[in-house]
Amino acid sequence: MRVERLGQDKIRIFLTFDDLTERGIEKEDMWRDIPKVHELFNDMMEQAYHELGFEVSGPVAVEVFALPAQGMVVIVTRGKTGSKDGKEEEFEDEDVYELEVTLEESDLIMYAFRDFEHMVEAAHRINALLTNGGAAYFYQGKYHLVLEEVDLDQERYHKLIAILSEYGEATPITIYVLEEYGKVIVADDAVKEICRHFT
Repeated sequence: MRVERLGQDKIRIFLTFDDLTERGIEKEDMWRDIPKVHELFNDMMEQAYHELGFEVSGPVAVEVFALPAQGMVVIVTRGKTGSKDGKEEEFEDEDVYELEVTLEESDLIMYAFRDFEHMVEAAHRINALLTNGGAAYFYQGKYHLVLEEVDLDQERYHKLIAILSEYGEATPITIYVLEEYGKVIVADDAVKEICRHFT
């Protein structure tokens, strides 16, 4: 579980599927109102408080982005406390936050590589598996490979993920961040282009 601050009232938490499995939570459980998910949310908020000093009380908006093969990105936005007559509301200890959960699922596979050579090596190994080579970006000192519309059977899909995990790591950064703030290295068919120009 990794926590980072996006703003005064907003944080992002990256959960791996291992984080979920350890707690006996399936991906589909994330938007269900069940005790296991509440416990997970409490753990996330505790970690956010210890690492970032981020404290929540009152209404909280939670956006969950499911990333295939990588895990989930959870965006938590703190709402304003206070009742309609302007007085601070008192919250029972039992029910400190109200959750408003939305879930989005992404079909993108996104991996970050510390070195360009690592991305080149990975590209050569996955080239034969892909028809569409995705896009490559440079952002915050790392090289990012984004693959979309990966149409593979389960065995080849897992092989693809295994190879990418060998050279890089799944990233919680969204495609919107890369498109807005990242530097485009190869806009289209990145894997094939990288293989064509680099050995």
